[in-house]
Amino acid sequence: MSKIKPSQGAPYARIMGVGGYRPVRVVPNEVILETIDSSDEWIRSRSGIATRHWASDEETVAAMSIEAAGKAIADAGITPEQIGGVIVSTVSHFKQTPAIATEIADKIGAGRPAAFDISAGCAGFGYGLTLARGMVVDGSAEYVLVIGVERLSDLTDLTDRATAFLFGDGAGAVVVGPSKEPMIGPTVWGSEGDKSETIKQTESWEAYRNGSPGKFPAITQEGQAVFRWAVFEMAKVAQQALDAAGITADDLDVFIPHQANERIIDSMVKTLKLPEHVTVARDVRTTGNTSAASIPLAMERLLATGEAKSGDTALVIGFGAGLVYAATVVTLP
Repeated sequence: MSKIKPSQGAPYARIMGVGGYRPVRVVPNEVILETIDSSDEWIRSRSGIATRHWASDEETVAAMSIEAAGKAIADAGITPEQIGGVIVSTVSHFKQTPAIATEIADKIGAGRPAAFDISAGCAGFGYGLTLARGMVVDGSAEYVLVIGVERLSDLTDLTDRATAFLFGDGAGAVVVGPSKEPMIGPTVWGSEGDKSETIKQTESWEAYRNGSPGKFPAITQEGQAVFRWAVFEMAKVAQQALDAAGITADDLDVFIPHQANERIIDSMVKTLKLPEHVTVARDVRTTGNTSAASIPLAMERLLATGEAKSGDTALVIGFGAGLVYAATVVTLP
């Protein structure tokens, strides 16, 4: 018989607060057209994107995260000292070690929380949210800060017609804490590593260090393959998340998919047969694809504009490089 004492966590977990940060500089499609042969109409029709935000030298991964984290902590009504865990999802922090989460934890005054980074691409927020829920329920932390942050402008090849217009910068954060009722549903997540070449970094850092000819490494993708996968497979995953939460599309108030492409969002809405009353996040139009930051940024905007409200039931799903995915149903803070 085990002598280990059972964990003393909360029965359930919930999102208590949300915050976001978008860089000051707004970049319209006209700027992108200076380096690729395309048109504003083509970019909008293929992606829905009209503008995106690009970070300045001062708007670092850490600086943007700290801004978003401060808003989320204030929104949750707690103090930084109460944070017991900091999880940061990013692919654009260029130091292999230490984790940027440790710097962020220190700068926000969180004391000595568990702090680590994860790399799960555009599904990173969902992965971090799931880990945070487990920490709260297990009792290893009462409050966990989850941050999705990217400076994808650093990894964008502005001469690549397929991707130059897609990516933006920003940070989104949530605080996960205890709840007496289930407010974060079971996560449906997974990976399809046989498709890992469809979204990737052009060169490894090792090859770049060793003088491989070419530009600084950037993110590239096989657009049509990714589009087909997202449209046909991710709608199935979204439905599985609804089933796991024990609800139907009719029970939803809000749909917050990863803001990759408005055509993908439209296709998922149609496949899932979402009712007219469901508010659909379309932050991609003015923020572009911010990878791990896209879901919390879209969530924050919907709540700030009043398009969604506290207590709404929302389906969130992220998907991207790996290929990886994560979907769950949450109650909005």
